[in-house]
Amino acid sequence: HYLEQRKRLDLAKRFVMGSMTQMRQVLRYYANRRKENNQLFIDAIEKLDSLRKSVNETDSIAELMAFEGHARENYYTCFDEIIKNKNFIFEKRTKRPPRNALNALISFGNSICYTMVLSEIYKTYLDPRIGFLHTTNFRRFTLNLDVAEIFKPIMVDRLIFQLINKKIITKSDFETEHTGGILLNDKGRRTFIEHMETRMRTTVNHRHLGRNVSYRRLIRLELYKIQKHVLGEKAYEPYASLW
Repeated sequence: HYLEQRKRLDLAKRFVMGSMTQMRQVLRYYANRRKENNQLFIDAIEKLDSLRKSVNETDSIAELMAFEGHARENYYTCFDEIIKNKNFIFEKRTKRPPRNALNALISFGNSICYTMVLSEIYKTYLDPRIGFLHTTNFRRFTLNLDVAEIFKPIMVDRLIFQLINKKIITKSDFETEHTGGILLNDKGRRTFIEHMETRMRTTVNHRHLGRNVSYRRLIRLELYKIQKHVLGEKAYEPYASLW
């Protein structure tokens, strides 16, 4: 599936579409909660829908990565409106190092998500070194990056909004590096990890199974679906949250 371009592209498109669907769902949730001031969300959702159409038309992994990047940039434009906290202004995405507190939370949360997905991959027959959207080089893990794209909006971003809006994490939970980067301090990291673990144990209704499953279990179920896709048993359809 990785070496045959058509098969790789098909699976990579499914990851990107799954990621965009989850971002759209998060934005729709907050748009519905702000019925009098939701034009920003409506515009962002329309942009996502336009990008989703472009995904279906591309025949390039590089273009797919670009579309996913544009979708995430568009998605991030709504963060300030969701959070509305002067201590957590998004500005722009910065990673190495994060240049403000919100970017520090996103980077830390994403890194945990990558690790959680990787730990679940080890419990399947999938090879974590073979990604389809993120290029494989066998020196590092990439499949967990692919799969995490689907879960970051609902597992990381929604948690960040909750922690900030409920003042569970505040500006006192960060420190400045000598390079000027902003990172969570020890207390901030402990708080984030504690609430992430709680979130992973939280159950949600799985409409296909007809029962509640934990977020951690959702990851494993997603990997089983990818396994079946690679084996030719059933085409992979990414998980889509209902809320």
